[in-house]
Amino acid sequence: MREIELVIIGGGPAGLAAAVKAYELGLRDILIIERDIELGGILQQCIHDGFGLHRFGKQLSGSSYAQKFIDKVEEYNIPVYCNTMVIELTEDKKITAVSPQEGLLHIQAKSIILAMGCRERTRSQVRILGTRPAGVMTAGAVQRYINIEGWKTGNRAVILGSGDIGLIMARRMTLEGIFVEGVYEVMPNLGGLRRNKAQCLDDYNIPLHLATTVVSVHGKQRVDGVTVAKVGPDRMPIEGTERYIPCDLLVLSVGLIPENELSRNAGLELHPITKGPIVDTTMMSSVDGIFVAGNVGAVFDLVDYVSLTGEVAAQGALSYLRGQRTHSNSIEVIAGDNVSFIFPQNFYATKDHKDNEKATLYMRVKKTMKKVRLEVTCNGQIIATKKERFATPPEMLSIDIPVDKILDGQLKINVLE
Repeated sequence: MREIELVIIGGGPAGLAAAVKAYELGLRDILIIERDIELGGILQQCIHDGFGLHRFGKQLSGSSYAQKFIDKVEEYNIPVYCNTMVIELTEDKKITAVSPQEGLLHIQAKSIILAMGCRERTRSQVRILGTRPAGVMTAGAVQRYINIEGWKTGNRAVILGSGDIGLIMARRMTLEGIFVEGVYEVMPNLGGLRRNKAQCLDDYNIPLHLATTVVSVHGKQRVDGVTVAKVGPDRMPIEGTERYIPCDLLVLSVGLIPENELSRNAGLELHPITKGPIVDTTMMSSVDGIFVAGNVGAVFDLVDYVSLTGEVAAQGALSYLRGQRTHSNSIEVIAGDNVSFIFPQNFYATKDHKDNEKATLYMRVKKTMKKVRLEVTCNGQIIATKKERFATPPEMLSIDIPVDKILDGQLKINVLE
């Protein structure tokens, strides 16, 4: 059994940023484990631009963004096991993995960063009735088939769900000659970023139907049509509003879930809303020495934020390895008015802080609002505020809070109009 100081599970944007940051902070005993055949994670199939605006100040494609970090990993000569699947992770940080090249691996890690990303909800999770023909795919699968494999997945498509991947694939399929009949969203509001609606739907005259869902799939060997219907406030189909749409492809963009199988097996406490591990502002989970980065903790809308959490997790892992932190100083952050959830869920307070040191908290709101004010209170006293022009449930908000103002007491975040 090998002993390694820091093992990073996942070679996507979070894992790559964590590895690079850990190396730059002085750690040398690092290992990245990636189950795909190459580094980069989901970014390798994201050939559209819009990545890196916050970090690099310019728009990059997903693969170009990932390559900047891959180049650093190669420059620093950080060991990487690709095509390697972690099949077991225990609470005492023992890792069992398997790969064609290395065979069965047993690793005892001193610290671990989980950066496995998230996965898509499938048809069975949204309970669509009807037959089980070919041609029902998740948006991420369609993206891979078209962008990497070079396969045309159909001729006439219906998209269920208005998540960002679904919006982007509406444009991508149109460019590849696939007619997109429309995007159908069960909720009364958009599920993705407003800029993606403008650039991917409005610019290509693709209609968006809110408060509408697919109630049945038709076809035997291949999809030949779907039935859609309006839904009421209870999200149940309204009788008499059904409409049949002929198509040979149903694309599902119905949400993402953190990849939490390893987290659950290691005994990490999971959050009921994010479905990912509960962490503090150093990204440490409920198990000492196991840290979380990126979409495995909560689903982000911007990759820049994902990379930032990876760097924070790397700093937290080094503090843990040096014996500089415990769980005793964690303070719960309470989601207040109009806040759906907060990530990280706990604030790690310490007296040994740097001057002007700040910690970043991310959150999503419950409803669409204009001209809002983010307000952080500690024991009822306002310690940080921030104004935003818009706040919508799909878009992550962030706020920096001063570490030196929080040593004890109750932390709460409100989003007020």
